[in-house]
Amino acid sequence: MLNRRLLFRVGAAALVAGGPANAATASFPEFLADVGAEARQGGVSAATLQRAFAGIRANERVLQLDRRQAEFTLSWEQYRDGRINQQRIDGGRKAFAQNQPMLDAIASRYPVNPRVVVAVWGLETSYGGFTGTFNTIEALATLAWDGRRAAFFRAELLAALRILEQGDVTPDRMRGSHAGAMGHPQFMPTSFERLAVDFDGDGRRDIWDSRADALASIANYLARNGWQGDERWGREVLLPPGFDPTLAGRDNRRPLAEWLKLGVTAADGSDLSSGGAMEAAILLPAGAGGQAFAVYRNFDVIRRYNPSDFYALVVGLLSDRVA
Repeated sequence: MLNRRLLFRVGAAALVAGGPANAATASFPEFLADVGAEARQGGVSAATLQRAFAGIRANERVLQLDRRQAEFTLSWEQYRDGRINQQRIDGGRKAFAQNQPMLDAIASRYPVNPRVVVAVWGLETSYGGFTGTFNTIEALATLAWDGRRAAFFRAELLAALRILEQGDVTPDRMRGSHAGAMGHPQFMPTSFERLAVDFDGDGRRDIWDSRADALASIANYLARNGWQGDERWGREVLLPPGFDPTLAGRDNRRPLAEWLKLGVTAADGSDLSSGGAMEAAILLPAGAGGQAFAVYRNFDVIRRYNPSDFYALVVGLLSDRVA
């Protein structure tokens, strides 16, 4: 196995022509040459590649963050309380009020609850307060070259190069997380290609500096993944004594009327029967005896943004508090 630190120091003179570069044996410049050849076949110009690859290196910090494992798994209460705090709630209310005309316009085109759009924005980047500082091309190239998830990150790198070719953003401004998530919504490049929109009409899909494009892109993401109009995401519920916890889980969906017959009630005292035949599942994120939630189809749509029950619950709860 070649020493990775040695490969980090291989210079541009090592670029070679030939077959596909293997991340286990190729130097970083060799790998870039191979990706560049594939990108050229996909319509990316030599000029774009030169700008995109100028000065980039295999970034050891990206690899450190990719390898880092949490020391422990957060409990539901730790996850919830670390993300739904008064600062984030106040920030969400301010962001909602400041952007309400724009959010209303977005909702008229993409019928998604604006509060949920703001909540996703708040959870992803603190309402645009921190969108990431890593050079996206460098980060994705490092991860694709490293090989742990080579195919996934190579596809994202090629998508990022196509985005640069289309002129939506410059290489210098294309920044985000160490894993390649970009801009206010933290879209991966392939998601950007499919779901980012030019809402402000300036000819570019700019999720980095155009708040209108960023928020509309979040709404489009949710709408395209099946958001159901004015339906709620879910709500906290109270379970009757002796409730069988094996009935909980996203796969056990029943009409609300059935849950009502079992003694499930809304925690805030509202009328669950108003949901009619709408189906819900019961989630127990802290296990039996902890908080309980009835979640509807829109909960699953939020999970398409991030496939975590904790994440989707926090987005839903935050959305209920921001407006």
